[in-house]
Amino acid sequence: MTKPIRGLIFDMDGTLVDNMRFHDDSWEKWHADLGLPFDRAGFFGRTAGRSGPEIIGEMFPGKSRAELIALEDAKEVIYRALYHPHLAPMAGLLPLLDQADAHGLPMAVGTAAPPGNVDFTLDGLGLRHRFRTIVSPSQGFRGKPHPDMFLAAAERMGVPPEECLVFEDAPLGVEAARRAGMRAVVLLTTAPAETFAHFAHVIALAPDFASLDLTFG
Repeated sequence: MTKPIRGLIFDMDGTLVDNMRFHDDSWEKWHADLGLPFDRAGFFGRTAGRSGPEIIGEMFPGKSRAELIALEDAKEVIYRALYHPHLAPMAGLLPLLDQADAHGLPMAVGTAAPPGNVDFTLDGLGLRHRFRTIVSPSQGFRGKPHPDMFLAAAERMGVPPEECLVFEDAPLGVEAARRAGMRAVVLLTTAPAETFAHFAHVIALAPDFASLDLTFG
């Protein structure tokens, strides 16, 4: 028997907001500023869901944690400048949050984004109060595909993992949900549907929240 859905966990970038092309643009500029080659086509699949220091640490294995964070900060300054004029909630997000609130479902965010980007997005959109908790690698958790952030979100919400529904846009995030024992809904904002064909725990795919047909309770 399928367990009921009693808690919702949202990725942020590409899920709460349709912003991944701006991240790609900022990574491309960051690489160019450092004189590094950039494979735009393959970069998303390798990195989406991982923390900045994890990604940059592979490029600069000799750098300290502080140096990696400084390099990440430089990239995120570029991103926030590019995306700020376009900051908006994903289509259909607010009605879905309202529906969840009406059914008393706790909600959480599990994102690899650094604190500055979390503040920029959630406070910029006035959404922080909608979520019971926000979990990120800055709190000591491993990035996706590790399930750590989603499991911590479930624990903080007081909901068993198997009764949580994860909203994601990236393969590494969908894999993290699988490892956490959670069902997932995929927003097709950054990768085509066939990318997720082998994930048996995905219950729906849609271009945005407005296109989803989900009911709770």
